[in-house]
Amino acid sequence: MKVLVAGGTGFIGSYLCRALADGGHEVTALSRSPSDTPEGVASATGDVTDYDSIASAVEGQDAVVNLVALSPLFEPKGGNVMHDRIHRKGTENLVRAAEEGGAERFLQLSALGADPDGDTAYIRAKGQAEEIVRESGLGWTIFRPSVVFGEGGEFVSFTKRLKGMFAPGLPLYPLPGGGKTRFQPIHVEDLVSMLVAALEEDEHVGETYEIGGPETLTLRQVTDLVYEAEKKGVTIIPLPMPLARIGLTVLGAVPGFPMGADQYRSLKFDNTTAHNDVEAFGVDPAELTTLGEHLGVV
Repeated sequence: MKVLVAGGTGFIGSYLCRALADGGHEVTALSRSPSDTPEGVASATGDVTDYDSIASAVEGQDAVVNLVALSPLFEPKGGNVMHDRIHRKGTENLVRAAEEGGAERFLQLSALGADPDGDTAYIRAKGQAEEIVRESGLGWTIFRPSVVFGEGGEFVSFTKRLKGMFAPGLPLYPLPGGGKTRFQPIHVEDLVSMLVAALEEDEHVGETYEIGGPETLTLRQVTDLVYEAEKKGVTIIPLPMPLARIGLTVLGAVPGFPMGADQYRSLKFDNTTAHNDVEAFGVDPAELTTLGEHLGVV
């Protein structure tokens, strides 16, 4: 199968391209600034917000995978309007290119809680992008994963960066809401194995899957694991959410500050599955890699 992976040189994309190539597929990684790709993976230059720049790369592909995304953990340069530009408009361009280029399959990496009327710009744009995919004439599959971790990912480093914002240089960690927000972290290699199966097996066409790891962890538990792995002590103190809202809203207006009001809103709701759909791929959740195992803390 000829597969184009938009965002193929990113965190998840690099793992997926390698897995697809190892499985005998003809893989092309599409990105704005192509970097080194795994052996056997071709590269193409294109920006999903510019249809003309991607049309020729998509033409003739059997399947298109859309991994292009901005992080929900940080406010993007250019403001939250960028979520609409990248996630909604970018998806619209890729779907159009796939339809006009003759592709049969389209795999969309969305997010838990994606909702056109959601509370954050990220969630709204992801929900609108899903609508575009479902309304297409392609054989689509949508994945909604919880946070993804692994070598090269940003989730682990996010917890340390968050401390640097609220208590730089101090042994105290004022964690918003006491770190009660819940996540269901999934290892990148576990997720990628399911993405590959979704492309190879027709039974996944027309399905939307909520995907999470083997355990639910609060932000406080994640933070404890990260600092335990580094053998560093940290004293976590609850930061009332109203103060976090004020702090992130005010600091979000400061040029260069990486978070804002949307990040505060995202910490108000859990990032967990209603039903973990990994079993649709013959996977036992208990066999998935835990964050503690990844960090060497068991």
